[in-house]
Amino acid sequence: MPNANFKVWRGDAKGGAFKDYSTDVSEGMVVLDAIHKIQADSANDLACRWNCKAGKCGSCSAEINGKPKLMCMTRMADLPLDRPITVEPMKTFPLIKDLVTDVSWNYAVKKTIKGFAPRKPDAPDGTWRMQQDDIERPQEFRKCIECFLCQDVCHVLRDHHLHDKFIGPRFLIYTAQLEMNPLDTGDRVPDLKHEHGIGFCNITKCCTKVCPEEITITDNAIIPLKERVVDRMYDPLTKLLRVLKG
Repeated sequence: MPNANFKVWRGDAKGGAFKDYSTDVSEGMVVLDAIHKIQADSANDLACRWNCKAGKCGSCSAEINGKPKLMCMTRMADLPLDRPITVEPMKTFPLIKDLVTDVSWNYAVKKTIKGFAPRKPDAPDGTWRMQQDDIERPQEFRKCIECFLCQDVCHVLRDHHLHDKFIGPRFLIYTAQLEMNPLDTGDRVPDLKHEHGIGFCNITKCCTKVCPEEITITDNAIIPLKERVVDRMYDPLTKLLRVLKG
């Protein structure tokens, strides 16, 4: 079996450093397997968050060789073993210990978004009628596993630390999922502009590139939401119609 060298971040909110480890690699191993082996053989106190090991829970997010990835979906066979593999925690969120970060901010943000508000049923039997195309449009966003890799790579959060002004790509697609639902009657456009900071996103598509579910975050969610904000808030004809109606 080949041998792999790792540089794993060890530390907490007060500070830390990379520590060197070495472990055997067998066929089919992923980075999470290697971390577990390091835990078993060399570092019993290494903190690492994980759950399903199937790329569906989003728990094992980390930065591997400088790129945000799921450890359970990053195969050792795809990584160069001629140099140390670095594994470190996500940089956008506060560090708790080693590879574990505090992502609770995301759950607080979710509570600020207006929930699903369905229209009244439009059929005598108490059901709704809608077009299949309208149903399929927001379905893509439901694939999100809340790994928060898109949040981690977003420069507005990662580099500028505007957590108090910007909800991030994960919650922009959550908003899009609600706004594009054919049954929903909620209006989240004013919040997008005034509270959730959609204007901070400059559509670099870095969030789309790291999504393990391959959700087209930028083109299918963020840009359409930006268009809704612009149409409502900045289009001169829309403004004129509002004045005439008022």
